[in-house]
Amino acid sequence: MNLYDLHSNPEELHGFDVAPYKMPELAYKLAKKNPELRPKLEQAIMKDPKWAYYYANYRRWPEAEPYIMKDPYYAYLYAYNILLRRWPEAEPYIMKYPALAYDYAKDVLKRRWPEAEPYIMKDAHYACEYASNVLGRRWQKAEPYIMKDPHWAYWYARFILERRWPEAEPYIMKDEDSWEEYKKRFKRGLFKRIIDWI
Repeated sequence: MNLYDLHSNPEELHGFDVAPYKMPELAYKLAKKNPELRPKLEQAIMKDPKWAYYYANYRRWPEAEPYIMKDPYYAYLYAYNILLRRWPEAEPYIMKYPALAYDYAKDVLKRRWPEAEPYIMKDAHYACEYASNVLGRRWQKAEPYIMKDPHWAYWYARFILERRWPEAEPYIMKDEDSWEEYKKRFKRGLFKRIIDWI
């Protein structure tokens, strides 16, 4: 139980002079309930990317940005929901996480992000999403990574290549469900290939 949340005058409680400054979540909650305390509490809130993002509440908070940018998830959310534009200073943090790099390219940049591609391509799922929703075409540089994941290799063959992908078939075969779907989708010409393997 958090007594600071329940008390009508939390500043009267023992430890109030120290506790919120060590616990950003507590500082956030107190600041939301007690506007007169906000100037004191903002220093504690801004140093925690999560609570700084929530505290910003869809308005820009420049003083907190050096802290928010270092957390890739909240940096992406801040750029997407608050800045509503590219945030170059945060990009070195965001780009190293394939899911966030893909979302940032698709939702914020709304275009290809070459600097992040070496990170995105190593995750078969997000490499496929990036090829489909950002590039809108085949992504040959990512194919060596995609083909090793049976599910995403099948997905890539079906939705991006829209044809058989012989180089990936030995990998797709390793997953029974993906292989069955692949065979159904591309049955013409596949039978000969299977005989050649035997």
